[in-house]
Amino acid sequence: MRSGLPEVRNIGPAWLTAGLDRVRRLDWPSHRALHGEIPLLSLGELIMLAEAGDLRGRGGAGFPFARKIMAVAESANQKRSEVVVVVNGTEGEPGSFKDKVLLTRAPHLMLDGAVLAATALRAREVVVGVTDAEAQVSVDSAIAERGLTGLARVVRLPERFVSGEGGALVRGINGLKPIPPGRKVRASESGVAGVPTLLSNTETFSQLAMLAALGADGYRTAGTTDEPGTILLTVLGSARAPAVVEAPAGIPLRVVLELCDADPGDGVVVGGYHGKFISGEAAMRAELSRAGLKPVGTQLGAGIILPLGSSTCPIGEAARVTRYMAGESAGQCGPCALGLPVLAEAMEALAEGRGGSITLETVRRAAGAVKGRGACSHPDGLSRFVLSSLDAFSEDVNAHVLNGTCGRKVQGMLPVPMEESSQPGIGRLVVDWSRCDGHGLCAGLLPGHVTLDIHGFPVIPNTPLPARLERDAEKAIAMCPALALRLERSGGH
Repeated sequence: MRSGLPEVRNIGPAWLTAGLDRVRRLDWPSHRALHGEIPLLSLGELIMLAEAGDLRGRGGAGFPFARKIMAVAESANQKRSEVVVVVNGTEGEPGSFKDKVLLTRAPHLMLDGAVLAATALRAREVVVGVTDAEAQVSVDSAIAERGLTGLARVVRLPERFVSGEGGALVRGINGLKPIPPGRKVRASESGVAGVPTLLSNTETFSQLAMLAALGADGYRTAGTTDEPGTILLTVLGSARAPAVVEAPAGIPLRVVLELCDADPGDGVVVGGYHGKFISGEAAMRAELSRAGLKPVGTQLGAGIILPLGSSTCPIGEAARVTRYMAGESAGQCGPCALGLPVLAEAMEALAEGRGGSITLETVRRAAGAVKGRGACSHPDGLSRFVLSSLDAFSEDVNAHVLNGTCGRKVQGMLPVPMEESSQPGIGRLVVDWSRCDGHGLCAGLLPGHVTLDIHGFPVIPNTPLPARLERDAEKAIAMCPALALRLERSGGH
């Protein structure tokens, strides 16, 4: 990687990534020489163009961009209100770099699309939300280079997974804590400063600029009939040549993996940590489009491709991600604050071979308990990710349940920014077997860390107790009916 970013590669036409093989960053003169001047359009013309090119959001949901523009325009008309255009460049997912590449290396393409939309909607301003310092500097410079200081500005938010959620971004721009709102609020109705807001991600606005430059017919020369244009993909994981890849929609996944020297091995994460694992076999026949991924049971999401290879323990990899994601929640509802830690503990227990089939059932029950009950999509996304790992790696799951391990160590193939496992524990839980009567209360208070065997007696790992569980451990010790549980603290304290 160069400057913390993967290399940029392309298959087929290089539209969004044009010129990036020659220069580090396209400044305003080099951008105009390469892409020309984007024609400004009326609101009606812009809607017709987005419909003709079937432009859809590239942030994950794939919502038709024309419908989003119409919703903002109708809301503004009804309220007789101004409009704000927001570019979501936060990209909080650790496996995604495509928007960071655009923001730091081709920022004027994104601004072309944002200004095009803002002009058609007669918006009062364009706000670009970022979490990355280099992206902030690049976009600020681009705004100054083309004299947009009075129209556009950059807002930097904390770099967290939930910062990328649209509602969290709007809250952050409004000066509030950048977490998803507790209730569904459509930005098209009430966004920045309470006015109708057109909100989409960096790639979507860049695609809009290319669609305007090429025209609908030119844009449709790449991709499929139903899904025209190119897509940006971040390929990491076990890839020996990690890259941000621009490719036509509908390309076989195996072609992209070959370009990045990536063996799918046991499986591939498609769509990121709110997406799904698919098996290695499914990866070899999947095509990267909505229609092409439907037969293998997943969606492209934000274009994240993470092959595992064959050397790592897939259940251990899934457990690492689950622990990270549990810590990235907004913590504002029960499913996130209470349910996700239980899910993470159970996944770690499964990866460590503790508790057998009871632990597996705990994973399934915990994943099901948070589904559809959160204040935002985070619990649903993580539940989907975890359950897909059980389906894609069923043989490995059985090995962990029956034998305690699949025989492979966790290699850390999936990107996780900070892992609690690297932090020292506070000590070890110890059972006095002369006292223990198998009440099982400790397992209820420390789910995942403590499981029960077939006779109802506790199974406790011979590993340090994480600091986050200290209070729960003290409660379990105090409430043990037989006084059989104690904590041997590190360092003899």
